[in-house]
Amino acid sequence: MRVMAIDYGDAHTGVALSDPTGFLAGYTTTINSRRQEVVVDELAKLIQQHRPGEVVLGFPKNMDGTDGRKADLYRELAVKLEERTGMRVILWDERRTTIDAHQILFSQGKDGRKRKKIVDAVAASLILENYLDFKRMKRE
Repeated sequence: MRVMAIDYGDAHTGVALSDPTGFLAGYTTTINSRRQEVVVDELAKLIQQHRPGEVVLGFPKNMDGTDGRKADLYRELAVKLEERTGMRVILWDERRTTIDAHQILFSQGKDGRKRKKIVDAVAASLILENYLDFKRMKRE
């Protein structure tokens, strides 16, 4: 089953899709918009195009496990996406994914401008990998 992971951001939203088996992260893209309506429209198109079995939205948590300051905005996005697509959206702890994505890109020699354009897609891939690992561990 294909899984879609979303890293929702202020100006850029990263999207990662697993392969059809739900085993490996594959396709990634970035939606460049500050408007939530545009993000929901683009995500709905991607869901229709790729038909994932599950949709996972990175959810902001503080390091102590409490909800981050933008938690309500992310819940709102999840509700709108569910209403638009009929799919349940799973809120998934995204702590450190953006930091780790920046570190990965920096270690690959990407400068600040290049990192800014793709960091959300890399963060979405990390969310996806974490979620797929969780599912694999649950099966064992």
